[in-house]
Amino acid sequence: MKELLCCELCPRKCKVNRYESVGFCKASNRLAVALASVHMWEEPCISGVNGSGTVFFSYCNLKCIYCQNYKIRDGFGKKISIKRFSNICLELQNKKVHNINLVTPTHYVPHIIKGIRQARQKGLSIPVVYNTSGYENVETINKLDKTVDIYLTDFKYYDKYYSIKYSNAPNYFEVASNALDAMYKQVGSPKFVGKILTRGIIVRILLLPGLLEDAKKIVNYLYCKYKNDIYISFMNQYTPMKKLKYSELNRKVCENEYNELIDYAYDIGVRNAFIQEGNTASESFIPNFDKRGV
Repeated sequence: MKELLCCELCPRKCKVNRYESVGFCKASNRLAVALASVHMWEEPCISGVNGSGTVFFSYCNLKCIYCQNYKIRDGFGKKISIKRFSNICLELQNKKVHNINLVTPTHYVPHIIKGIRQARQKGLSIPVVYNTSGYENVETINKLDKTVDIYLTDFKYYDKYYSIKYSNAPNYFEVASNALDAMYKQVGSPKFVGKILTRGIIVRILLLPGLLEDAKKIVNYLYCKYKNDIYISFMNQYTPMKKLKYSELNRKVCENEYNELIDYAYDIGVRNAFIQEGNTASESFIPNFDKRGV
């Protein structure tokens, strides 16, 4: 694949030949997957009653220091062929899932496009979800036209102080906002069959400890630009997985912080939204990455 000869798939633009070496994400030219399973813990319109057919890819192009999926961020997984990936999609569809959910997919976009094309030729008919950190090139998003139906994207930071500190990505807001605009131009307003989303965008905001005001700025930006043509998912599930060098990240989010964010969003007019209730900040909500289904 020519895109891997001088890789610029993500905003890091490492320009490495992935057949010979690796860049920031550490992914080679081979597709690697850590888990393929039925996932019940996504937003209700994604998981529904039958679950979402998730494929967790190994490695990541953002590498947030607080990542809950650090095991796969750091490379845990099994190398597979594109043909095997296409068959995994069909195996998940046979389990009656509502969609194929591609998690941390950015660095494997050429593989994914080919694999989904093969799967559709063999009978894949359910929507494809692109589950991303939001740190995406517009050019890469544009390549996914006709491949992806739903974008499930994070919007992590407004202030570059935090994006530098926690993700080594000084241009995160600019990159994520441009990528989101490209996603919206591609898939448009949300469309449903019953209660299941079949096309559209969900933007996730994971509230981090101490970043309430930054999260409010993100909400304001999203609502001013897209109104209720996208869904916003407000997440309180941040869970410190190990002791981090930044002490503020070594606690869960307080209930009053999260409630204040929800109240702010409602007050400015946000109505298409998902909120989390109960004890979601728990390690039990993090998948067991054990190469099942791969």
